[in-house]
Amino acid sequence: MPHRSRMSNAIRIFQGKFGRVALLDMDRSLVTHAHSQCHVLLKASGADTLFAVRDRLHPLTDDTAVLVNSWEPHCYAHQNPDAPRTVILALYIEPVWLCEIERRLSSSGQPGFFPQACVRITPAIRRLSNEFSMQMLYGEQPGEEALQEMLSNLMMSVIDAFSEWRSISIGVGNSARPVHDHRIRRAVSYMRSNLGDELDIGRLAKEACLSRAHFFKLFQQCTELTPHVYANVLRMEMAIQNLAQTSDSLSSISANLGFSAQSHFTRFFQQQLGIVPSQYRRVVDLYRSSDKVAAAIGAYQ
Repeated sequence: MPHRSRMSNAIRIFQGKFGRVALLDMDRSLVTHAHSQCHVLLKASGADTLFAVRDRLHPLTDDTAVLVNSWEPHCYAHQNPDAPRTVILALYIEPVWLCEIERRLSSSGQPGFFPQACVRITPAIRRLSNEFSMQMLYGEQPGEEALQEMLSNLMMSVIDAFSEWRSISIGVGNSARPVHDHRIRRAVSYMRSNLGDELDIGRLAKEACLSRAHFFKLFQQCTELTPHVYANVLRMEMAIQNLAQTSDSLSSISANLGFSAQSHFTRFFQQQLGIVPSQYRRVVDLYRSSDKVAAAIGAYQ
């Protein structure tokens, strides 16, 4: 019997100064990637599934959540190509926004914010998650104040139960991960300024005044990511902002991000998020106050 065609879908996406909330109907694995936001994954319906975080597979079920720190590499691991689909409520939450709720939540941009990658959720979290999922599935677009109240209630229930925010020292209040080595900071600054160019490790090493081998090793030590994965985070964030906030054509966005063909951009986007760029643009509900957060994301600290 031939395999059915595999195609993950986005049911709905809210994007604003809070970051992004996506209801995703998933049935294909993703490549290892990262996000500048702290990341909470909750199962909305369908089959139990798995995410790879910190070199281990973690179950996403009715009773568990998967928690991913900002800039932490992870991937969706859809193990069986014939397994039923899973609808996932995926929260990508900006430390800038959390800091507005409680100043000490700026620590949500730091590596140890969620000490455990997989947790057993409380009935209260399950109820809030179900309510949010139902709103996204069946409800009209909520006003910004109502949406932020729903989101803050859900996020704070997760944060209070499973983060170490009260014991983490306050860091920078944005989602640009602080890099303390000035040589790697120079390379990252160059990377940000040249997203439309092909990633050239030799050029980045030259910016850092290091050999290629030393640069690659030091970059991973400082960021816990390879230069390629880090650059992909930046390209995805730029792509998402352009898709939601501009009317630029997909070919124009693709070219500006350095892809030689729009099909390459589409494949890249799908491998990172599970859906194609045109679908992202079609289902996203934009809250315009996201503009100032986009500026904060781009300001490297």
